[in-house]
Amino acid sequence: MSALLEDPTLERHFKGHRDTITSIDFNSNMKQLAIGSMDSCVMIWNLKPQMRAYRFVGHKDAVLSVQFSPSGHLVASASRDKTVRLWVPSVKGESTVLKAHTGTIRSVQFAHDGQSLVTASDDKTIKVWTVHRQKFLFSLSQHINWVRCAKFSPDGRFIVSASDDKTIKIWDKATRECIHSFYEHGGFVNYVDFHPNGTCIAAAGTDNTVKVWDIRMNKLLQHYRVHSAVVNCLSFHPNGNYLITASNDSTLKILDLLEGKLLYTLHGHQGPATCVVFSSAGDFFASGGSDEQVMVWKTNFDAADYGEMLKNQSRSMTVNCTLKNSDGGSCSPEYTSRSRAVEQLLETDFSDGRSTNLNQQKSHSSNILASDAKPAPLPQSHLQEGNSIPSALASTLEHIVGQLDVLTQTVTILEQRLTLTEDKLRECLDNQQKS
Repeated sequence: MSALLEDPTLERHFKGHRDTITSIDFNSNMKQLAIGSMDSCVMIWNLKPQMRAYRFVGHKDAVLSVQFSPSGHLVASASRDKTVRLWVPSVKGESTVLKAHTGTIRSVQFAHDGQSLVTASDDKTIKVWTVHRQKFLFSLSQHINWVRCAKFSPDGRFIVSASDDKTIKIWDKATRECIHSFYEHGGFVNYVDFHPNGTCIAAAGTDNTVKVWDIRMNKLLQHYRVHSAVVNCLSFHPNGNYLITASNDSTLKILDLLEGKLLYTLHGHQGPATCVVFSSAGDFFASGGSDEQVMVWKTNFDAADYGEMLKNQSRSMTVNCTLKNSDGGSCSPEYTSRSRAVEQLLETDFSDGRSTNLNQQKSHSSNILASDAKPAPLPQSHLQEGNSIPSALASTLEHIVGQLDVLTQTVTILEQRLTLTEDKLRECLDNQQKS
């Protein structure tokens, strides 16, 4: 294991449900954990100041998805009973019911501004709701089989959905139209989510794989074959450098997206690991399984993360964050301006931490730190009207300039990594000599 990383540690575990854990989420204040289960209950564990649990009873069938609102004042739950409930996470456990779906609701998520909800259902639709008025707004209905998951993009402009029709669809929320479909031939997708910067999506598949797609170029960026069974869930670290997955093979896998490799395999659950999520700061993550247990882990490996340093040096990006400790710490970047992407240009396959390029070319870095948070179709010319350069030539020139910019930034990042690694090695040697 790299000397730069500290191993994740199991901090505590909970057992209060009477059936498989289906979904977990941290309150942004880190004082509560919401848990959904096949036993039809929602539980709220109070982590601070003392560990106490509230059991919320209201759903008439399995609870398949739970999420705190961004403010932490509400919890949404989706159920096989075809309803969504909005709970106040206090001892009273008051809730209101949202009804519009005609089938099992498999996922629910708040928009990042907390104003909207998106749900995915076995009735083959995605529905969007207003939180304040608690009303159904509109449906998205081009899938031809169950919809297992739907998520808002970080800026709220797009929705991604995954269905048993073996497609992943990207929707424009404003126009309510599907702007692209990714086709999965190996199986269907259990879970899908946006990268924190909004330019990529990751999908967990029944074919035991995890795939990362660029939704601006509609291109497969990374393909991980690290699990030996169905992948049920995934979660991006808030800094965008890591991805954690949960699988029926009973393991959690932590992937380094910058290096394109497997970092850790975590064993803890007896039986399938069904769900996993990072906390909003990324310093903890929680997992649940068919063993009815919830485990809370301390991340640790991001304490020496140099990804934020590289982001800080990107020329058209502003990062606002609070460091958790003196050696670099984990923080959540807030992007306040557009910049060019540094991205993987070749389709890459990753198996058990080893990378093999599908185009028979060597690729030592697989970086998806694209920071343009507004997805778009294939790149268009940005030349002003009245420019005499033909549009085809302009597009080609723009593409070449973009590729040169990508290569320049990639080389810069590799040089910075090498320098950081040398500094760490030098520090280790100095410490050994002193001892």
